[in-house]
Amino acid sequence: MAYWNTRGLRGSAFEEMIDLTNRLYSQQGLAIIQKVPTPITPVAVDNKAHTITSAYFEKKSTVDFIGVAQGIAICFDAKETRQLNLPLRNIHAHQIEFMESFRKQRGVSFLLVHFHSKGEIFFIPSEELASCHAAAVAGGRKSIPYSAFNPAYIVKNQNGFPVHYLVAVNAYLSH
Repeated sequence: MAYWNTRGLRGSAFEEMIDLTNRLYSQQGLAIIQKVPTPITPVAVDNKAHTITSAYFEKKSTVDFIGVAQGIAICFDAKETRQLNLPLRNIHAHQIEFMESFRKQRGVSFLLVHFHSKGEIFFIPSEELASCHAAAVAGGRKSIPYSAFNPAYIVKNQNGFPVHYLVAVNAYLSH
């Protein structure tokens, strides 16, 4: 069972930017996207500080965000890397299975990948992710290189949205 301590589950700046974008999408009537909480069971609590100092995960999480945009169901996970590739070990099989099941129900499922060294964020559809994961399981490459990400799916800070991923969703739906 996975455990959490004071070094883990800190909110990343990337997820905070996505949260801000989601609030702006909601305010402008573009989408309702919610952060999916990861259920934990506290093991140790600092009563003076009113904080959980140790806990375990109750169950495996699926995706970070889920909701609807203009009548289209979407779900996605946010990943960050300091490398020039996305290690597939950071994406669990049950997450890929969930995203693929979601897509088969006519939803749009994807990852948003932040490459720190490039200062770029990419949208990658779940079917591409599933294909890369299947190749890795079969003995192929264990990561997705930066060069394999589609430049048409770069997610930019634009029109007041810090991570304006709906532009990439539209590009994906248009192809």
